[in-house]
Amino acid sequence: MSNLLWGAVAGVAFGLIAVAMMLPMSFPDKRTALLAAFADRFAIGLVIGCVQAPGPGWAVGLGFGLLLSLPSAIVTKAYVPILVIGGLGGLVIGGLLQGWGSAA
Repeated sequence: MSNLLWGAVAGVAFGLIAVAMMLPMSFPDKRTALLAAFADRFAIGLVIGCVQAPGPGWAVGLGFGLLLSLPSAIVTKAYVPILVIGGLGGLVIGGLLQGWGSAA
């Protein structure tokens, strides 16, 4: 499979994990919050699958995970949980799709 397809698969998995973690929480509009979280995390996987950036894959993933999580963190003012989960997810997806070692 191509990195794009693997990125989409990783994004769906990451989105489902994020939604599952949020299910016990209460929100004024829970459906919108869960949909936004899924879309945010799906985008992280998809972008990491598409991008070809210099550096080790885990670092590229970490960077995109943080960058793509930042708008949600700013809007919700829940910086730590959103950035930590986005960064860790990006790091893992980047490492799996693009490698854990230094770039060639």
